[in-house]
Amino acid sequence: MRSFWGLMRAYWFSDSWKEAWFLTVVIALLTAAASKASVWMAEASGELVDAIAFFHDQERNTDPLQNLLTSAGTLFLLVLMKDAGLIAIRHLASSTLHRKWRAWLDGRFNEALLDGNHTHFHVQHGGADSAGKPQPAPDNVDQRVQESIKGMTGGAIGLAMGVFGVAMSLLFVGQKLIETSTVVGGLEFLGIYGSATLAFAAVALYVPVNTLIALKLGGILERLNIAIQRAEGSYRGELTTLLRRSFHVAAARGEQVQKAMHRRLYRDIDGTWSKLNWVNAGYQSFELVYNFVAARIVAYGPGLLPYANGSVSLKSYVTGAELVNSLIVQCSWFIHVMPAIASLKANAKRVTDLAQAIEDVRKPDDFYRLTGQSEFQYSTQHAVFGLTVRQLELMHQGDDMVPFLTVANLRFRRGEWTFLKGPSGCGKTSLLKAINGLWPYGRGDIALPEGVRSMYAAQEVKLPPLSLKALVCLPDDADGHTGTRAAAALHKAGLGEFIEYLDEEAREGRPWDQVLSGGQKQKLVLARILLHKPDLLFLDEATGALDPAGKVAFHQALKVNCAGITVISVMHEAEPPRSSTGAHFYDSVVTFEAGTAAKGPVEETKPKRAAPIVQPARTRTLPA
Repeated sequence: MRSFWGLMRAYWFSDSWKEAWFLTVVIALLTAAASKASVWMAEASGELVDAIAFFHDQERNTDPLQNLLTSAGTLFLLVLMKDAGLIAIRHLASSTLHRKWRAWLDGRFNEALLDGNHTHFHVQHGGADSAGKPQPAPDNVDQRVQESIKGMTGGAIGLAMGVFGVAMSLLFVGQKLIETSTVVGGLEFLGIYGSATLAFAAVALYVPVNTLIALKLGGILERLNIAIQRAEGSYRGELTTLLRRSFHVAAARGEQVQKAMHRRLYRDIDGTWSKLNWVNAGYQSFELVYNFVAARIVAYGPGLLPYANGSVSLKSYVTGAELVNSLIVQCSWFIHVMPAIASLKANAKRVTDLAQAIEDVRKPDDFYRLTGQSEFQYSTQHAVFGLTVRQLELMHQGDDMVPFLTVANLRFRRGEWTFLKGPSGCGKTSLLKAINGLWPYGRGDIALPEGVRSMYAAQEVKLPPLSLKALVCLPDDADGHTGTRAAAALHKAGLGEFIEYLDEEAREGRPWDQVLSGGQKQKLVLARILLHKPDLLFLDEATGALDPAGKVAFHQALKVNCAGITVISVMHEAEPPRSSTGAHFYDSVVTFEAGTAAKGPVEETKPKRAAPIVQPARTRTLPA
């Protein structure tokens, strides 16, 4: 699905091909029937005009009122059958196809983004093309998956229906024009096909010239549509980010800076929208003039000469003009929907670019090698040997290949608790990410214990809109764990007051992400750990929002409920916490210093004795 046509045909050759082709055939049949109905409507229009024109001609019209009412009633029934019947049912079928096609594509993109390869993570990193030219990461992925797919599928269905409608109109309307064609004075060499030739020539001259104009305007519309989609997505993304960090903006009194940022982002929207409005207004004027000239001049022009020469009757003249107008309308469909086609092309480009970006990161190592060095080797070893890191060098994006962290050899034994110590920015979190395959640049060998379950707990906790039980059970499905076990985990983590709301997705109308404080969210993660009891646990400042007593309780709960667990932890504190009795939780410390990391045992430190208070010497006053 990396190309436009690949994206267009994928659904029809998928496991859902039966529903796709069934709806397509239904739409095609209804489109053909509507085109045939247009011929009947043209004939009925000719009958009605003839009944009106010769209403007072007693020789030709013995019962004028009955003929008039019959002609009008027939035309009304045909309009009802076509517009309220065939067109309406076709709309239902096409909108159903639109819904199902969009759902299928949405499912494919969600599966691709949320696979075990962490594609959603890698796709947000910029890459490079085959020539080494840097390529930015796709912006506004959410907009591409939702709005762009919706607009693309709807536009593509409309385009296909229009093209097929043109083909059916040429078949049925063209056939009728040929059947009713007659000799035209001055064009006798064409024989009885003279009037049909004039009609086809008028359509062939009028429609293509104006289609070229529409194409030029459509190209401008496409570029403006892409620009406004990008601007709208950036503004919406910033608004979403604001709502997530609303407290921090309020606490820092950063509203003025935020407003200035919003004004700048919206200025891009407003400027692009203004240009788009001008082009749309111009296109609308062009289309209105085009339609008037087509219906009143071009459609009635070809039959005027044979009618003036008396070769055809008024009825035949009107019928032929309506047929020509119907043919122009169908063949002009491309002009009428050019703005929608421009939007379709813009949406399709957004979707295919995302599909290409997803394909590019299928092999993350190859992807990152285009913009830096990525030579990590991951393997497994017997669980008894724990986790081993050898000859690890972590780097940033670029070609300089200068590591900011070098690790010669680190081994984390099974059941060992290790504290990572060092100043901010020294690479502690980067090391955890590299071990978990989430750091892109560098090299080294990482041997993970086989057959063990690991969990990664980060400092910032984002809770999706799920029930409290589901949040505790993540990443497993909530149905895989009983409510009793989830409640017990909440109680052990210090969130027992929320057990009664276990099956609810919100409390007092607010989702759990807004209900729980930062510390409570970290306790929720603790409940998740206690429920799953992983063998290997990475704590990336996972207690940063807790007070000292809360940090001790967090570690104590792990120690009591997760026997034999291996813990590798990053914390703000310079020294690892101890239990309430003074015992160490951690067995070893990895110290980060001068771009290297070395491991050693936890040092026994004794409290410093307070310095003795030295009283100032008293001075004696001698008597006079």
